[in-house]
Amino acid sequence: MSETDLTINELRRRFAEKSLSPLEYWLALEKHIDRWEPTICALYAFDRDAARRQAEASTDRWWRGATLGVLDGIPVTLKELIATKGQPIPLGTKATELKAAMEDAPVAARLREDGAIIFAKTTCPDYGMLSSGLSSFHHLSRNPWDITQNPGGSSAGASAAAAAGYGPLHIGTDIGGSVRLPAGWTGIFGFKPSHGRVPVDPYYVGRCAGPMTRTVEDAALAMATLSRPDWRDGTSLPPNDLNWRALPDDVEGLTIGLMLDAGCGLPVDDEILVAVEKAARRFEEAGAKIVPVGPVLSRSMLDGLDKFWRARFWGDIETLDESRRKSILPYIYSWAVGAAGISGVEAVRGFNQTIEMRKSCGRLFSEVDAVLSPTNPIVSYPADWASPTNDPAKPFEHICFTVPWNMSEQPAASINCGFSKSGMPIGLQIIGPRFDDLRVLGLSKAFEEWTGGVASWPQPPIR
Repeated sequence: MSETDLTINELRRRFAEKSLSPLEYWLALEKHIDRWEPTICALYAFDRDAARRQAEASTDRWWRGATLGVLDGIPVTLKELIATKGQPIPLGTKATELKAAMEDAPVAARLREDGAIIFAKTTCPDYGMLSSGLSSFHHLSRNPWDITQNPGGSSAGASAAAAAGYGPLHIGTDIGGSVRLPAGWTGIFGFKPSHGRVPVDPYYVGRCAGPMTRTVEDAALAMATLSRPDWRDGTSLPPNDLNWRALPDDVEGLTIGLMLDAGCGLPVDDEILVAVEKAARRFEEAGAKIVPVGPVLSRSMLDGLDKFWRARFWGDIETLDESRRKSILPYIYSWAVGAAGISGVEAVRGFNQTIEMRKSCGRLFSEVDAVLSPTNPIVSYPADWASPTNDPAKPFEHICFTVPWNMSEQPAASINCGFSKSGMPIGLQIIGPRFDDLRVLGLSKAFEEWTGGVASWPQPPIR
């Protein structure tokens, strides 16, 4: 294992025993990033000088025994949409007028309180509205497993950075699958917590922030920091006393649903079905009862959400002057302009379909303790495509396994469960009851232990 592949706990142990300093680790990581960043283009606002200053300060704290928190000295990236004081938030698009953020978003504030080294932001598509590394503002982000392929999105740069080994922790956001989808396509672990578990600003229906890591333990450790309260999120959950270090990984006696049909959207590739069914057998062998379950999503639900999201987004951009609107990625603009004729009543009816999703998910979880499904329906797609269909008339055909759990506010994760014949990773989605974040992390940890995790998988060529 390369020194740059150390986990958070391994780094903390090395820092504590003074066999490695935060500055020494950062300088090694910086060289690794410099080697691969021109190829995968995962980062925005990469600030080496600021990172070195932060690493020097952390080294001094470790040497004095005066660390700030569990993430002191740990390099972290934040998705570009997450505000950091003094830096602009392009929102992935040339249409944005660049202005420095006045304050840190909740996630950034919690990380700084713990002494984490925020060394860069990560790329995303225009307004975070695509599952792609394609953006009108950022360079094209690519998948480290095959640079001709897409890393997914909208947390595109975060997933590419994690897979390429740019440190142990990267924070993405997820409103329909934007942490889990790219995690599945890049072979990492991505966790979308219960809605409100990690405070966000601005908050919105279904919008969450979550860790993207190589190991489950790293994500769980990060949650102790990320889940601390912040008054700016009016949907945030009460302060928690969850023990993020003690994950319940015993599956014996659990009833776990196996969902292989999303109800609509793209058909699932055969290789993905085989890998997910194999993963389910692992849980069965460990004592869980695996039961087939039907979809929670319908075509009318997905189409309603599409209509609502279009109307909302069109409301955000219709007041832009013509030159700024024309600078938006054409795929996104073509999708959004379709809402120009949507009435308020139609938009509300579309929003009401999110309530139907919530009811459908709640009904299912009255019968099961957890659910397994594919994360993504397809193995991969080209790097320069805006989405897996590359068709703005069919923008959400790939999110059918992921988006319901945003609307139902339930925790869900993607963990690698195998590889296609082409060598691309395959993601297994694990969903738990609302507020039971530890269960999802525990089931993920159990699966990671059964399969050997990153130590047993092949590594992407870019490492």
